[in-house]
Amino acid sequence: MKFRFIDAAKESFPVTRLCHVLDVSPSGYFAWRSRPASPRQREDLILLAHIRSAFTLSKGTYGSPRMTRELQDEGLQVGRRRTARLMRENGLKVRQKRRFKRTTDSHHAFPIAPNLLEQDFSAERPNQKWNADVSYVWTNEGWLYLAVILDLFARRVVGWAVSDRLHKELALEALAIRRPGEGLTHHADRGSQYCSIAYQAELRKHGIRISMSGTGNCYDNSVVETFFKTLKSELVWRTVFQTRAEAKAAIGRNIDGFYNPVRRHSTLDYVSPVQFERLAGPLQNRSPLN
Repeated sequence: MKFRFIDAAKESFPVTRLCHVLDVSPSGYFAWRSRPASPRQREDLILLAHIRSAFTLSKGTYGSPRMTRELQDEGLQVGRRRTARLMRENGLKVRQKRRFKRTTDSHHAFPIAPNLLEQDFSAERPNQKWNADVSYVWTNEGWLYLAVILDLFARRVVGWAVSDRLHKELALEALAIRRPGEGLTHHADRGSQYCSIAYQAELRKHGIRISMSGTGNCYDNSVVETFFKTLKSELVWRTVFQTRAEAKAAIGRNIDGFYNPVRRHSTLDYVSPVQFERLAGPLQNRSPLN
């Protein structure tokens, strides 16, 4: 263990000084360095190469649970403790998430729908339950607002839109992506975008049941809020966006190129939303809203 520490710190401190501090001989350290690696050490080197590659492809977002599943799906025999140790010893650490700030404006005279979900976020098929919300992204041009709709069956983003203003048209644009089947419930908070006459009329036109969160209860909308936390910790807080167009392009690449098709979701047994839908069978009713 001492020799390993010396080997890791030798770029910053002289070997002789490290050996003196740890009360070991330099000759002993160099003898340890010259020994052939054990079978387990060789296995660790192979695993570490896979871990570094997957960590880079995930943009530094995979912790040990997702990383373990990634390695296992590649056919490698490894447990979570070993994966966590290799990541810890090699400084592969996921950034911590920051606090989320809400943007809901519930001080309005629009009608409020009852809470039909009551925090039951499970779904048996696509287009059975949707969860919608709006968040924001800072750019050097000012705020960019992001509206998102998640299908709770596979936690897949089925609609998203951005705008420099927070208005009902933003929410309507995100809605005009996937035609739902019969029996869909659309759940959102009590923000004016979702309570507006135009938005509720669009939902009713397609036979969608309207559900809204209780007053001040963040847990009623927790699935889509968790998505925003993930997006911000894995993309937004790591990037300085010069323009809104730059932020929009990056968000699109993340949602359509990584989150939906690639990112492993703990709720889905560590497969991506697209993979989960594919495993569950072919989707129906995928044409755009009219």
